[in-house]
Amino acid sequence: MNDERLEKQLRFALEIDKEKNVFRQTHLSGHGRKENDAEHAWHMAIMAYLLREYANEEVDITRVMLMCLIHDLVEIDAGDTYAYDEEGLKTQKAREEAAKERIFSILPEDQKAELTALFDEFEAYETPESRFAHSLDNLQPLLLNNSNEGGDWKEHGVSAAHVYGRQRKTRLGSERLFEVTDEIIKENIRRGNLPE
Repeated sequence: MNDERLEKQLRFALEIDKEKNVFRQTHLSGHGRKENDAEHAWHMAIMAYLLREYANEEVDITRVMLMCLIHDLVEIDAGDTYAYDEEGLKTQKAREEAAKERIFSILPEDQKAELTALFDEFEAYETPESRFAHSLDNLQPLLLNNSNEGGDWKEHGVSAAHVYGRQRKTRLGSERLFEVTDEIIKENIRRGNLPE
């Protein structure tokens, strides 16, 4: 191929296909298999579009959707860190920073800079878009867990306090979605799926 820019873009497109092989701890609805990172990202992006009216502030929904789609690409190298894995969380940032540099460096410089900035914006939690994207990142696995009678929580010995700890930032992006989250958690406590 004589077009270096296009060659880099296509190499990146092929590289990110590997995200389909990174499996999360969350199972698909209806007691399905574990979902992969690409499915999680796709699901979040569609949810962002559908639920945008519930963002606390006006958001650029295209930007939110792109954040949702790229936020876990680093897990191609870094692996999935389970939300309640205290040991894994200690090294997560360093692993993801190294992965971000390698993976986004496949792209032409301008696109590397753009996606790196978007990834960093998501991680920083400082813009309306990043806060709303994080709300969806919290809500999506909660919906799946709820559909599976809390199976993933039970498997990992997760308590209601752990789930509330993870979900506390949901309200920064969407008070309404936090209300839904709170209802789901309380219902799972009542059903015995989440010990207090």
